[in-house]
Amino acid sequence: MKALLMKEYKTVTYTDVPDPDITGAQDVLVKVKAAAICGSDIHGFDGSTGRRKPPIIMGHEAAGEVAALGAGVKGFKLRDRITFDSTIYCGSCGYCRNGQVNLCDNRMVLGVSCDEYRRDGAFAEYAAVPAHICYPLPPDLPYEEAAMTEPVGVAAHALSITPVGLNETVAVVGAGLIGLLLIQILRVSVSGRIIALDPDPLRRETALSFGADRCFDPADEDLLSKIQELTHGRGVDRVFEAVGAAASIQTAIALVRKGGSVTLIGNVSPAIELPLQSVVSRQISLLGSCAISGEYPVALDLMARKKIDVRSLISMKAPLKEGQIWFDKLYNREDALLKVILIPGEHT
Repeated sequence: MKALLMKEYKTVTYTDVPDPDITGAQDVLVKVKAAAICGSDIHGFDGSTGRRKPPIIMGHEAAGEVAALGAGVKGFKLRDRITFDSTIYCGSCGYCRNGQVNLCDNRMVLGVSCDEYRRDGAFAEYAAVPAHICYPLPPDLPYEEAAMTEPVGVAAHALSITPVGLNETVAVVGAGLIGLLLIQILRVSVSGRIIALDPDPLRRETALSFGADRCFDPADEDLLSKIQELTHGRGVDRVFEAVGAAASIQTAIALVRKGGSVTLIGNVSPAIELPLQSVVSRQISLLGSCAISGEYPVALDLMARKKIDVRSLISMKAPLKEGQIWFDKLYNREDALLKVILIPGEHT
């Protein structure tokens, strides 16, 4: 089959590779119809994360069609339209039995190669995945939108672990892809005011169109006083940080009220300087949000019922063979791209 293989950092080559094997009775072979480039793929592209060690076929946000089934697979048939979780979990460890599959002791992520494991992903014509991480697509949901289920699920999981109360004010720091998806999910889920923060004027406009009540530039010298005015001097009840950098996390902590919470979704910087006294003396709860833990059905339903708009976040659809072009553009932050969808088999 054809695949986008990263043989060395900053180079992905469209080339022939062996077809993936269905090695287990519970495996599904998926003919990939659409695969999205994730921000973590871009960070792995240059080796900075240590989780995309060449050679590897990256890609974990995808949708496609069932091409073959292991002997023990039930609930799916050939040509079913499906998507799949990015996390491969064992189902038998203590965390899995407790419903926390994102924390599985034997967790693997598609398209990742690190010290512990190597698992080829979905930037290919075919991908092999366990049946228990697969989900059927709603009938009218296009493949390219279904490939966005994973980031929608990430945003939904962050909300699911955050104790947002009735009419509480929430803020989203960072209006990139996850931040914009989260704003939409918040709009249909919470009753309080939604505040968005991003340095990019275009992203602030987009955040407003997706349901944010107010948007601010985090570099605004009067930001704290404006937030205090909006919240009657209290501060924001719940803050979601969707960047993962020191400055944005410090902004999130500065905005939250005493006794409030900051949910950390972004995962760019491996370590940051934390304003410890502010967190401790104001009794702030810091919540780490990891991947997805059962939110795929919710994400698919929200997209199918048009409660959230993912189509307008897709900046480009391109043939898989043009992968190097679009990886370069995303890595160099060209053209204000949010999400690029690669289509295997198109214009080969």
